[in-house]
Amino acid sequence: MLNRLQHETSPYLRQHAGNPVDWYPWGAEALERARAEDKPILLSIGYSACHWCHVMAHESFEHADVAAVMNRGFVNIKVDREERPDVDQIYQTAHQLLTRRAGGWPLTMFLTPDQVPFFGGTYFPREPRYGMPGFVDVMERVLLAWQTRRKEIEEQNGQVASAIAQADDAVAGPVAGDAALAERALARLRARFDAEHGGFGAAPKFPHPTHLELCLRAYARSGDRESLHVALHTLRRMAEGGIYDQLGGGFCRYSVDRSWTIPHFEKMLYDNAQLLPLYADAWTITREPLFERVTAETAAWVMRDMQSPEGGYYSSLDADSEGEEGKFYLWSAQEPRALLSDAEYAITAARYGLDGAPNFVDPHAAAHASAAERRWHLTVRRSLSEAAAIAGVAPEAAATLLDQARAKLLAARGVRVPPGRDDKILTSWNALMIGGMARAAFVFGRGDWAASARAACRFIAERMLSGGRLLATFKDGRAHLGAYLDDYAFLIKAILQLLEIDFEPSQLALAQRLAATLRGQFEDAARGGFFFTAHDHERLLKRPKSGYDNATPSGNGVAAQALARLGHLTGDGECLDSARRTLAAFGGSMAEQPEAYGALLIALEELSEPPTSILLRGDASQFPAWRRAVALHYRPAAAFLATDAPADALPEALAKPAPATGVLAYVCRGAACRAPVDHIDQLLSVLDDGAADSAGSSLR
Repeated sequence: MLNRLQHETSPYLRQHAGNPVDWYPWGAEALERARAEDKPILLSIGYSACHWCHVMAHESFEHADVAAVMNRGFVNIKVDREERPDVDQIYQTAHQLLTRRAGGWPLTMFLTPDQVPFFGGTYFPREPRYGMPGFVDVMERVLLAWQTRRKEIEEQNGQVASAIAQADDAVAGPVAGDAALAERALARLRARFDAEHGGFGAAPKFPHPTHLELCLRAYARSGDRESLHVALHTLRRMAEGGIYDQLGGGFCRYSVDRSWTIPHFEKMLYDNAQLLPLYADAWTITREPLFERVTAETAAWVMRDMQSPEGGYYSSLDADSEGEEGKFYLWSAQEPRALLSDAEYAITAARYGLDGAPNFVDPHAAAHASAAERRWHLTVRRSLSEAAAIAGVAPEAAATLLDQARAKLLAARGVRVPPGRDDKILTSWNALMIGGMARAAFVFGRGDWAASARAACRFIAERMLSGGRLLATFKDGRAHLGAYLDDYAFLIKAILQLLEIDFEPSQLALAQRLAATLRGQFEDAARGGFFFTAHDHERLLKRPKSGYDNATPSGNGVAAQALARLGHLTGDGECLDSARRTLAAFGGSMAEQPEAYGALLIALEELSEPPTSILLRGDASQFPAWRRAVALHYRPAAAFLATDAPADALPEALAKPAPATGVLAYVCRGAACRAPVDHIDQLLSVLDDGAADSAGSSLR
């Protein structure tokens, strides 16, 4: 018999619809029942691609004896952290306060009926294991405390609620010069840089895209080659590692080891959305074929496996298939040998290390795994020239043989049982991918990538806007849940990135309307910055307002970036003022730990030095050649717009005269513009000599 979760849109919640647990989704019905029956709430938060969420479900939630304890003692609420990041943020903070340990998923919290947490943890095994108590024992102890120690719990609740209320990182203060703050952040990143394997720190190792973007921008700003090396070395090693799918493209969420060899196999849309433009940007700096290939393969994976027929992008691929983590991606010793010709196998074995010891053992069977149970996860072990020498093939033939082998292995993998796909469509993550795909399309001139980004943006505009307000999630024809800060901020920035490959006045107007809603519904009028939830959002234990980056960039940081860029392009002073107030709201926090505020540091750079805008007016048929010439160089502080729209359809700042024939290019910084030029080489000369970056006598 199915429980209430059968009616939800979240695939993660639906995975639990057949549990014997009397689950509720988060909402008034569950909270009212807890208050009416004076029962504690058992809150379980996870997401569809989470391996340990599945483990806890199989061990505990699917069993009637465990469910009996849950149903007898608690009101049980299941939350998809991707649909309800507002709830997740609150209780991740609470977990850290209560346990003094980092949180994660699954998150298991016990709350009073008024939503205040009094005990919690992450994954609990069914029986005591891994140094952790068994889940049933934990629940029984919680119930005993609830019955016999209520006064202590109530006293603690006051302290916990107060600590949660004060846990925001929005510490106001004067914002130092962008160069000084950025250099402090970069110095700390360089100190944590793994010079051998790339990335920051030890295992587990995450990509940290915002940190890599900071490093690339430092090179563009000041020629900082040390920071450039940090970014490029990390991007190379990730691209050659097992965190990258060497056959199908796309990146996994993180590596369990320092060398990027074995990932946690879930693939998230948001990671790939942020890495895609970084690889495209790395190519503009280096022209390395590796960066172009990874960009192309990742974009192809997104469109093949992660884009719905209606245009929106799906959320994630599971780590597990057939109940086993990573099974879809792993190879036995015999499989490649049987699938490939002798020459193909020789180059593949040398390239990916199949001639050595297997690199993957199921962690659950590691202690007793036989040789036959040890498998390979493909990761580059040798350069192509080294592999060619070992395989005894000519270097010019090695690439062709390897491509043939990869295609055969990918086809064979394609008939396996695939990992589960979370096919809900999230506005914020879609916006990240729209921006990433648009940037990659701009750099490489790929119309198919541009079309993919436009289709996703059109889907959001048509299916996830209601009454002028965004909705957060969509599945099976239903969009619901009021959007969050990230939805608005990320989408405004994505639209501005889309305008660089295909300027439409209606799209710019949409960005302006979204910016007005963002400022009207989320801005903290008293202290600056933006709350994570809208002013009319459901009342929760806390209304978060945070500026530090997590797996996705800070909503406040991206809001400040988007508003700054929009304000500069359109001359909207109110957008610029909101961006400045946001930086001031987090000025003290940024001064204390600047590397944690990468998105805000990028916003500070854009506000300190207005971006260079490149506006083309005239014959639209000539725009692609101009766009391509500009796109070949890394200029993160430049905005490119090309339009043949009538001047009266454009904001005043963009309503430059169009020539009768040909193209005129206007290069401006803020409100100061150089005389227009009518040849591509003249435009590149203006950009390269930096004349547009200072308000000299030639500006008018």
